[in-house]
This record gives sequence, structure tokens and C-alpha cells, in this order.
Amino acid sequence: MKFHIEITVDISLNKLIELFENPENLKKWQPNLISFEHLSGDIGQEGATSRIHYNMVVKKIVMQETIIKRNLPEEFVILYESDGVSNTVTNNFKETGVNKTRWIMQNNFKFSGIMKYAAMALKGVFRKQTEMTMERFKKFAETIKEEV
Repeated sequence: MKFHIEITVDISLNKLIELFENPENLKKWQPNLISFEHLSGDIGQEGATSRIHYNMVVKKIVMQETIIKRNLPEEFVILYESDGVSNTVTNNFKETGVNKTRWIMQNNFKFSGIMKYAAMALKGVFRKQTEMTMERFKKFAETIKEEV
């Protein structure tokens, strides 16, 4: 299952990247996040791995995050893996004006096991959740901009 979402954040490209790649900010825009645990590699760099725990409505989910490619701001590719689901996320950032940055997120989900059967019914849920997450980041980033 593939889809992409675009959003404009009213903040400079440099500030957006600074906020986006700082793991200490995750809880500020991901309310379901329980913990972020760095496992290996240099944080934020290609090859780095982390374990992320989320408290979702139905159950707790543990994901492994692996940074595949880091060529910011043009491209930041991350692989998320959990039981029966892998998602390769490609983030692209482009300054479109003064304090305006376009964030394009491409998602490529692959499913196995029981999740293969649930995937078709959940496509809208995955897309909506991604949109909400991006909107929360936008709100967080624009609020930080106002505080500076």
C-alpha cells in the first residue's frame, strides 16, 4: 500500500529540519509515544536504529526504526518495522517562500501474516493517522516559531 501526503509548515526550512530530527521533540507532537530508545549507530545518521514504543487505542506497539538514507533537506528515508508491518517513509522538504516549507511524505507499507488481510480495511486508517501526525508536527513547529 502506497500513498503520499503534502503539507506546508509556516517555518523556515532550517528550523523545521532542526525540530524534525531531534528525538527529544517526538513526545511534543506524537502524543501516543511512550518511549524512544536508541539502539545503534549515530543518532539521526544512516544506519542508526532505534526502538519506539507507542500506546495506540487498541494495543501497545513496538517498532524498530532504521535510518536508510539521510540527505537533508532533499531526502530522509526511514524504515519502520513492527509485527506484520513494515513501512518505508521518504520525507522530502523544500523551502517554498519566506518561513514556508513544503513537507512531502511518501509511505510504502508492506504487510505479512494476519496484517496482510487487515491491510485493505485499514488503508484509510493508516492515511488518516499519517495526516494527523503531520498536522500535529505543523502545529508544534509553528508554535515553537512563535516562542523564538
